[in-house]
Amino acid sequence: MVFASLYFVCFFFIIWLIVYSNMATIRGKNIVLLVFSMIFYAWGGAQYLVLLVGMTFAAWFCAREIERRRDTALCTAFFISGCVILIGLLCIFKYTGFILESVQFVAGVPEKIPEIVLPIGISFYTFQLLSYVVDVYRGEVEAQKKFWMLLLYAGLFHQCVAGPIVRYDTVAAELSHRRARMSEVAEGTWRFAAGLAKKAILANGCALVADTFLPMDGAALGSMPVSAIWVGILSYTLQIYLDFSAYSDMAIGMGLMIGLHYQENFNYPYIAGSVQEFWRRWHISLSSFFRDYVYIPLGGSRNGRIKTIRNLFVVWALTGLWHGAAWNYVVWGLYFFCFLVIERIWKHYHFRLPPVLRNIYTLLVVAFGWVLFRFTDFSNVGIVVKGMFGLNGNALTNLETTIFFQNHCFLLLVSVVGCTPFVAAVRDQFRYVGKVWEGRVSRILYLAGALVPVVLLILSVMALVGNSYNPFLYFQF
Repeated sequence: MVFASLYFVCFFFIIWLIVYSNMATIRGKNIVLLVFSMIFYAWGGAQYLVLLVGMTFAAWFCAREIERRRDTALCTAFFISGCVILIGLLCIFKYTGFILESVQFVAGVPEKIPEIVLPIGISFYTFQLLSYVVDVYRGEVEAQKKFWMLLLYAGLFHQCVAGPIVRYDTVAAELSHRRARMSEVAEGTWRFAAGLAKKAILANGCALVADTFLPMDGAALGSMPVSAIWVGILSYTLQIYLDFSAYSDMAIGMGLMIGLHYQENFNYPYIAGSVQEFWRRWHISLSSFFRDYVYIPLGGSRNGRIKTIRNLFVVWALTGLWHGAAWNYVVWGLYFFCFLVIERIWKHYHFRLPPVLRNIYTLLVVAFGWVLFRFTDFSNVGIVVKGMFGLNGNALTNLETTIFFQNHCFLLLVSVVGCTPFVAAVRDQFRYVGKVWEGRVSRILYLAGALVPVVLLILSVMALVGNSYNPFLYFQF
């Protein structure tokens, strides 16, 4: 089950809210939240739920023993054991096929590679449990005494499948004591509705354009006109941000509805003026995880340029691997590593450029990075690069490309705006005017603000029913 589905929006989400709101105590609300989270996670297969429960139990048991044996040698032993179990299970389920395929390519063995289904959300909840064990070992948080409460933290359906990666210390107090204020419920409703619209209307629409102009088949890709390839790269660049940030928005919104405050995960990364700034704005919870649990423990930037570059190399190789078990993801991570190193060395020259040129440079670097991210077959990457400049013998454009672009240009324009702070700025301005102007103007603006999430939810449901109902698709000027 995913957030952007009719079953979730029209059935699961509504029933959860009704049952949850009728519980009188925090304990009752937590039990409801846990039950619905387990149902949500088991929807794709009960065996995945067994894995989630098992990994959570290992983290819970090891963390309790770490705290109990704080001043003994067994403390470190339980810490290492917990980390090995969590990382080991992640590697088994996510990277066994990748490792064996690489060995097979080099050595010719094994003859047959076992197919291991990747459990939903394992990368997210593994990192959450790992950060919990590490923080208990460091003495930064107290070990959770109740197993079911740690399971609630690890399996919260708001964010266990698509993030953000929530640190235990961020929500530990709120899991036991929280109160949802009406202002936060309203803000959470807005965030959820906006996130759903991002996904159902904009991201899915951009995905249609990207799949049309950047097909996975090499032969079809080689025949794409130059204009189609550039529009395809733009569409995929928009899609991947709108898709990822939409799930974070919905998770943050659902958390606010019940008094949980998750970390902001995306801060308009496409307005960045450097690759370094881009990664401060993109998937913030993941970047901070690697910073706090990999980069800084390795020494960070404290031990000279060579070791700093080594530490960055490790972090970005792992960042690529975290996103997917294939070499193109590793190359994608190291691609950004190269630009981050270049920016560190040449930062004085880079920041002399006008802001517009810095942003254009960043967007071009990031957009090509998404080409590496999209294609597991490196030969297709080469076809795209050559096709961008007409070196595949492809035309500049054709009639089909022109018509398809005209039918989707309004969608792309709205998506571009959705990647900027423009909508948030307009909303803040309306709020300001509503506070300054009293009387009828204030009431009208308040009513309009209350209706916007309703309209977004209706449009999103229409888009999920079928693309023919998507108001931004096939819009003709």
